[in-house]
Amino acid sequence: MVRANNLRSRKYTVLSVAYPLLPVSSGAAGGAEQILFLLERELIAAGHRSLVVAASGSQIGGVLLETPAAPCVITDAIRADAQHVHLDSIERVLDQNSVDLIHFHGLDFWSYQPRGTTMRLATLHLPIAWYPQAIFDQKSIQLNCVSESQARSAESYKSLPVVENGIDTAQYGSKRERHNHLAWIGRICPEKGPHVALRVAQRLDMPLQIAGPVHPFAYHQGYFREEITPLLDEKRQYIGPIELQKKLDLLGSARCLLVPSSVAETSSLVAMEALASGTPVVAFRCGALPEIVEQGRTGFIVDSEEQMAEAVQRIDDISPDVCRAAARERFDVHRMVDEYLELYSRILECSRS
Repeated sequence: MVRANNLRSRKYTVLSVAYPLLPVSSGAAGGAEQILFLLERELIAAGHRSLVVAASGSQIGGVLLETPAAPCVITDAIRADAQHVHLDSIERVLDQNSVDLIHFHGLDFWSYQPRGTTMRLATLHLPIAWYPQAIFDQKSIQLNCVSESQARSAESYKSLPVVENGIDTAQYGSKRERHNHLAWIGRICPEKGPHVALRVAQRLDMPLQIAGPVHPFAYHQGYFREEITPLLDEKRQYIGPIELQKKLDLLGSARCLLVPSSVAETSSLVAMEALASGTPVVAFRCGALPEIVEQGRTGFIVDSEEQMAEAVQRIDDISPDVCRAAARERFDVHRMVDEYLELYSRILECSRS
């Protein structure tokens, strides 16, 4: 605790940079946007100065320099233009302000690196294999991972520090009346597996609520039309993007959360949020999910749709109170913030040596 207090006593000016086209808010579907929102909020609460470059519509506690949000459909040309606008905005902030550290959260952060020598950090929110190899050879920017499994997958490039993601566990603690429906929450895209959740719910003849945005990428929208819509019916419903309060209600009342991801998840905020709500999680054995879900204690890790359906039928073996306690102990945002402040301190000390 003394170490954490010392870290919080050092005051920095931090420029946080989001992905160019998606707003940052507490209800954002993307993990990168949620983490930026929480970290920025807690930095301000600890007395640090916060500057943010993010898409219009972002909910920021510090000084926000807005860039255009996504249009109805995002093309390669629109993305490239947004990256140029982002870079111009970052350099304008640096010209007008004394900044200690730039913290990039965008999934394409290498596309808008500014001139100058301001120290910089990029949090890797995606699987390591999804990044160009060249970023691991750069010496001008520190990278960090968000889980041990992600860091292990990066070892062929270099050893990277880990700051595991966190959530505001306090806001998920209220006990709600439990219903019989299943829940799936996230971005509607193939790798997140909402189609798998729908098939599992059909197999069990159980209600399922699917929540989350269909982002304006052509392949996301095509996937929703072709793979999700045909599986919806009276019991299996898509309820669209949801704000924080609706997420609290959905997670708090669900029998369990399904996380049938087909990619190596670097983290899973929604799994943490479910556990903080007292709701067990049934997840595929992908990436960091086995680090979050404790087998037989806070949920089940499975390897197939069939095993997922079987695990749902055993979900009453999991104690909601144990789930809540585990989330408070392991996933609280204050732990994440203290670890980021320690990493900031190390980066800035290296710059002075």
